[in-house]
Amino acid sequence: MTTAKLTIDLKALTANWHALNRLSGCETGAVVKANAYGLGIDRVAPALAAEGAREFFVAVAEEGVALRRVLGSGPRISVFSGHMPGDADMIGQANLTPMINSVDQMIGHVETLPGHPFGIQLNTGMNRLGMDPAEWSALRDIALSQNPVMVISHLACADDPGHPMNAAQLEVFREMTAGVEVPLSLSATGGILLGKDYHFDLTRPGIGLYGGLPFIDARPVITLDLPVIQVRDVDQGDSVGYSCAWTAARPSQIATVSGGYADGLIRAMGSGATLTHEGRKLPVVGRVSMDLITVDVTDLDDTPAQLQLIGQHQSVDTIAKFAGTIGYEILTSLSARYDRVYLT
Repeated sequence: MTTAKLTIDLKALTANWHALNRLSGCETGAVVKANAYGLGIDRVAPALAAEGAREFFVAVAEEGVALRRVLGSGPRISVFSGHMPGDADMIGQANLTPMINSVDQMIGHVETLPGHPFGIQLNTGMNRLGMDPAEWSALRDIALSQNPVMVISHLACADDPGHPMNAAQLEVFREMTAGVEVPLSLSATGGILLGKDYHFDLTRPGIGLYGGLPFIDARPVITLDLPVIQVRDVDQGDSVGYSCAWTAARPSQIATVSGGYADGLIRAMGSGATLTHEGRKLPVVGRVSMDLITVDVTDLDDTPAQLQLIGQHQSVDTIAKFAGTIGYEILTSLSARYDRVYLT
């Protein structure tokens, strides 16, 4: 087999959900937007639902429709983008719960789907989605009279526990929700780790479920093994790859493995990255190309059939650091070309 093998450990994923649920001390949902962070909602969402997750969150209504087909009629599916023009049929037919972000969305929702459940998203300082304090103050009584199912906001700097923005947003959220008698939700993974003051009635873990930072105690969820297509001898002074970006300083053996930026292994990862074989780190040499990566295996005694990029010895966040990005980008870029194997 030439395609890379992506192994997804659903037991590890659900163990991470249980761990975050214990930390939350309240209702714990699950964020499964972007096809469950690239790992597949058709397998991830049912596994979480079977373990007790009843609140699911997606980015847009189209994702919610796909998720409803997977989960059936039971769990609530909330849509962060709210009720956009043209979404009414999808929201109504799939029984989605839009998080209303503005006066215009509130009016559109009530007019097109009167009586249909909704939540409210508040802007407490991230300045991305949600009603500003002044807008909320003007709309609050009317919105609450329509019986929203929850009121939420989102932390901008929760991955940095010492950042003053965390406490500032918490104070604004408390002020904006004072006297509100519906479930409140402020925290995703990072907020859960900030402590109980940030938990309120519902938490919404995302990246921590999939084994990513800032949840340092997360169990690894994915393993990515890249097949070796060819190993060649390269003389000292010879170059490898596009633009002759790497030149051998000694006689070398170079393994070409199946995987590249078409598989979500972005070019920025470059020659600073490593793959591993039985725990031994091996440097990437030359540029990452569309389908291939070249690796220096000179110091190995035997030619391996595959090399591992992500797994026990290198986390998704390790790979992200090679590329100067974050684990979220690596996860959500994982290609459909991989041979996906689910451990249950």
